[in-house]
Amino acid sequence: MKMSFFDTLDAVLRSGSLAGAAREMNVTPSAVSMQMKQLEAHFGQPLFDRAGLRVRPTTLAREIVGVLHEPMQRVEALRSRTSTQVEGRVRLGVIETMQSSLLPTATMYLRKHYPALDVRPVRGRTVELIEAVKAGRLDAAVVVRPSTGGSQRLVWHPVFRNELVLVAPPHAVEARVPALFKSHDWIRFDPSTSGGRLAMRWVTKHVREARATMDLQSVQAVVAMVSAGLGVSVLQRPDARMVLAYPVRILLLGRDAPVLQISLMSRTTDADSRQLAALREAIDSVASAGTAAARR
Repeated sequence: MKMSFFDTLDAVLRSGSLAGAAREMNVTPSAVSMQMKQLEAHFGQPLFDRAGLRVRPTTLAREIVGVLHEPMQRVEALRSRTSTQVEGRVRLGVIETMQSSLLPTATMYLRKHYPALDVRPVRGRTVELIEAVKAGRLDAAVVVRPSTGGSQRLVWHPVFRNELVLVAPPHAVEARVPALFKSHDWIRFDPSTSGGRLAMRWVTKHVREARATMDLQSVQAVVAMVSAGLGVSVLQRPDARMVLAYPVRILLLGRDAPVLQISLMSRTTDADSRQLAALREAIDSVASAGTAAARR
């Protein structure tokens, strides 16, 4: 019986529901249900009263968590001790937009705190990287989490949410989005990507006059073209260094602006990997620093 199943049981008791435990453990509700059924089979007794909409833990469930809580905390402390070296190789997929913003700082963090861990980045699109992780060609990937679908074989660790914005030439005088689209061509970010599809849906819904003239597969290429005055675009907010190199106006799209959920995904079978735990720690550190900077 995997120890992670007991962590999940503890999460169910704390949150009061399978769905709440799924969010806390970054797995699907069906995966939580499967783990609880395996625990019940292991102990030969039900752990929950499933009458009604909420699951109510039995006395046995509370006893199990009470008995194992302290030993599990001590084991986790042993895993997390800095004296235990984390080493090995991690094959990490990274989408293009995260190559320059997230990857360098995360790599610096890992080299400082886990110098024996060798991270090998691989560039790709979200769909390609997800399939590569499923097939075992990659250990993890930083991608846009799809809004639908999913797999019990995958664990999604949220990194941050990235709102789509309108980028316009630096000297464009129009103040409103429709006016900018009327005066400028539409430079689309690759519609085959998650971000490109979200942008296309938003523009189709909100802009009557949108003249699409080209599709580009690189956010930097789109921003460079817009900076040169060749059009406007809707895409995820470019990072500060890119805007310094290619100045643009950035306009918010309003309350219904599309949002991309950037996540670190890996296989469920690797949930206890120390290498991936170090990787999550590094990426969380970068994301937290970015959030703090944005609030200042």
